[in-house]
Amino acid sequence: MTPQIPHIIIGRLPLYLRALTRLKKDGYNYASSRELGKLLDISAAQIRKDLSHFGELGKRGKGYEIEFLTSKLNQILNTDTVWDMIVIGAGDLGSGLVRYKGFLNRGFRVAAIFDIDSQKIGRKIGDLVIKDKREMCDFVAKNGIQIAVLAIPAEFAQEVIDDLVVVGITAILNYAPIYIKTPDGVQIEHIDPAVHLQKLSYFLN
Repeated sequence: MTPQIPHIIIGRLPLYLRALTRLKKDGYNYASSRELGKLLDISAAQIRKDLSHFGELGKRGKGYEIEFLTSKLNQILNTDTVWDMIVIGAGDLGSGLVRYKGFLNRGFRVAAIFDIDSQKIGRKIGDLVIKDKREMCDFVAKNGIQIAVLAIPAEFAQEVIDDLVVVGITAILNYAPIYIKTPDGVQIEHIDPAVHLQKLSYFLN
């Protein structure tokens, strides 16, 4: 990602990838910005403007070649390779993330899961054995892990993130219900389903 590209545009690129995948499954070889827009409820003009930041990706009169644009977006997002990541927290959420099959075909693999609960450590989730959280930093450093997913209570999140940053984690997906600032060079995305539900409930009668 180049510094000139606004984060909001980067945030829409995975949506474009998802729409392209759907159109390819439906038998399309080309997709117009209008067709993408109908799937995503984004204007065709906005899609063309977003993609123009990365060069001439479409063909006049034909639209975007789906295979080419998919490959290009994967390159831009660095998902044309497989990134190993760790999950911290082996509760319902963390366990569900380990079992989720949708990460690998989008460029991510859960390499390990950690917890502090002695009743959970040593148990298997899918193909992984839950590791002691005390092994976390050594594992990250030895395996060059850069991505971590936090599925832990809010009160432990800051301490865990501080430890992860020291050993080389530069990308964090945080499910803990707390907003945490990270040092420059470390990207963090916060996901709190309850916040989104509260936003939805505003519109209910």
